[in-house]
Amino acid sequence: MAALSAWFWNERFWLPHNVTWADLENPAPGVEYPKAGHLFTALPLALGIFVVRILFERFIASPCARSLHIHQGVGRRAQPNAVLEKVFTSITKNPDSRHLDGLSKQLDWEVRKVQRWFRHRRNQDKPSTHTKFCESMWRFTFYLCIFTYGFQFLWQSPWMWDTRHCWYGYPYQAMTSGLYHYYVTELAFYWSLMFSQFTDIKRKDFLIMFIHHLATVSLISFSYVNNMARVGSLVLCVHDASDFLLEAAKMANYAKYQRLCDFLFIVFSVAFFITRLVIYPIWVLNSTMFESWAIVGPYPSWWLFNVLLLVLQVLHIIWSYLIARIAIKAILRGKVGHKESSAVRNYLFCLKKISNSICMNCSLSVLFSPGVTLGVVFCSPSVSWCDVWCVQGCSSAYLASN
Repeated sequence: MAALSAWFWNERFWLPHNVTWADLENPAPGVEYPKAGHLFTALPLALGIFVVRILFERFIASPCARSLHIHQGVGRRAQPNAVLEKVFTSITKNPDSRHLDGLSKQLDWEVRKVQRWFRHRRNQDKPSTHTKFCESMWRFTFYLCIFTYGFQFLWQSPWMWDTRHCWYGYPYQAMTSGLYHYYVTELAFYWSLMFSQFTDIKRKDFLIMFIHHLATVSLISFSYVNNMARVGSLVLCVHDASDFLLEAAKMANYAKYQRLCDFLFIVFSVAFFITRLVIYPIWVLNSTMFESWAIVGPYPSWWLFNVLLLVLQVLHIIWSYLIARIAIKAILRGKVGHKESSAVRNYLFCLKKISNSICMNCSLSVLFSPGVTLGVVFCSPSVSWCDVWCVQGCSSAYLASN
């Protein structure tokens, strides 16, 4: 273990040239440098945040949801069936035609009834709107509070106004109480998100979000250990600046205030683009890559830190593209008033055009009739096709005319 520890904490990787761990062990009286042991404080704090979240959602967010008429309604549940339940849990949640035919013969059910059972069973595992609203309200509250604290702290810090102060005297930079509390609270929050994933309702993006939280925890911990906390605080503030707006838009969506949701999402999009595509590369990356090179010089952990920040910028570009697509749709949707517009007429014409059609997902006939409700997701301007929900439950199934 001693050999492994010595290899992991190799000074030539973590610290600039001519600096050793011994140089950082005995700071001047009243001065303290970051140490890896400080990060363990985040674990009990994460547990405390997790408990606060439970209490917040139960006694604050839940009453707010009910006041907005978002109730914990239980959707239609699938009738108990041991055979189908075993297939659902052990084999597949979306059976293909071969499985459907086999189950239909085994149970003496119509294929449509088997499909309906699987659709209802899948819906049982989805979190309710009430649950999602409470979760978004908690995140909105935390993101807003931590951003307010972080911005107020950085406003009084010299490195916010001149990022070269992130590197003057590095790595002999004292860890102030304000910076320590900011860093450890952020780290504890992401630890709490990792804990809560195992108790929350399991979602499709469980693995993706777990990896995201793990990467965030690793990056925060890494920057703290090699005392890059000053520039790390800038990274945290830039990312927190738009997160609470996204959660606010989600809450408006769950409360069915669509216009407010669209407005908040557009504001979030603008804030996201400015902070992630302008401020982050010009303000943060410029400092970590060029100012630090001139003042401190490169060393192994410096290279790794900058590579991780560049990867983060690539993700910003990808997310910005996805957000822009959604924001454009929101803007276009907002142009349709109460009166029938050309887009509405196109939509009605499109319904007539693909009337009595076949779902290319399940190959079953789909009839437009007064007794059938189809929720249109997107209607092409060319009116050559529509993306809809098939009556059989096929999500976003393409319909082909007979």
